[in-house]
Amino acid sequence: MINFYKNSILLIAFMLIVACSNKQELYVAHTNSHIVYNGRVDATKTNGTQLFWSGTSVKLHFEGTSIAVLMKDDYGDNYYNAILDQDSLYILRPDTIKRYHQLATNLPKGKHTIEIFKRTEWDRGTTTFYGFEIKGNAKLLSESPPSKRKIEFYGNSITAGYAVEDLSGKDSPDSTYTNNYASYAAITARHFDADYHCICRSGIGITVSWIPLIMPEMYDRLNPRDATVKWDFSLYQPDVVVVNLFQNDSWIVNIPDNEEFKKRFGDKAPDEVYIIKAYQQFIKDIRQQYPETAIICSLGSMDAAKEGSKWIGYIEKAVIDLNDAAVYTHFMPYIEAAAHPSVEDQKKMAESLITFIEDTIDW
Repeated sequence: MINFYKNSILLIAFMLIVACSNKQELYVAHTNSHIVYNGRVDATKTNGTQLFWSGTSVKLHFEGTSIAVLMKDDYGDNYYNAILDQDSLYILRPDTIKRYHQLATNLPKGKHTIEIFKRTEWDRGTTTFYGFEIKGNAKLLSESPPSKRKIEFYGNSITAGYAVEDLSGKDSPDSTYTNNYASYAAITARHFDADYHCICRSGIGITVSWIPLIMPEMYDRLNPRDATVKWDFSLYQPDVVVVNLFQNDSWIVNIPDNEEFKKRFGDKAPDEVYIIKAYQQFIKDIRQQYPETAIICSLGSMDAAKEGSKWIGYIEKAVIDLNDAAVYTHFMPYIEAAAHPSVEDQKKMAESLITFIEDTIDW
């Protein structure tokens, strides 16, 4: 009889343990080593990780029946792709209030992966990521083996994926239409299964921009809105860097009444010597940070990349004069359109760049 009671008690205890494990909840803080970040993020804050740049992502492998993310946004104008198991997609818009956003429920038993990918540009404000909450026999799984390849892009609205989903072709500034995930840059990174950093801003140039910043003033920042917070380049040494700039310069140098023209040039447009030297200096700055990296100087796919464009010539001349065997030129196809590249246009650009990298770069 005593053994019967002992066995009964053990059985009940086991059932309680199983029941509790099935209801287990797990909070995964932003500092947890199982979380994988891609992009320049500021993880120095004690309460959350700050996300700035287009294409920044947060990834986690787990088991559980549901997962939610805890976030807060400056203005509520940032959008993220929430990608479950590299398949289903949910578009997330964090609030200006710190709260949980449910990403998936009723998940089947087994391994799952969630990725939060920033669609929008840094001018829409900063998002703070605090962590994930997993329910239903929650368990963290080891991260995937680190990517063997790393790639980084420096670009403007084309690289950002500005208005890429605006089917009207009117280049709407509404952030809902911007999607860096659909840009040629992100497509190229995924093709090579490469870690991905994207330093971009609509309107930016090398000598002059539609905005007060130029790329040589922005490229080395951790927080793009704060010149005093610099990025530590030793944290990420890419195998390949792609520079796709000059589209905005090509317009503004012809608009002497533009305020940014006046600020950068006074009352006289720069000559080709000035433009070429400015481009060369930027590539030298990149080379100083990345001594072993292959650098691809590109242009496309808007009108600065037309056949015979003097801006293509400027880049070619700059690269020749650099005399650096690991600096290449590749010009993506000019696509005649009334607006920024569409999703299909971005795919064509990616195909061109992917083919060039496969044929040229040994990485």
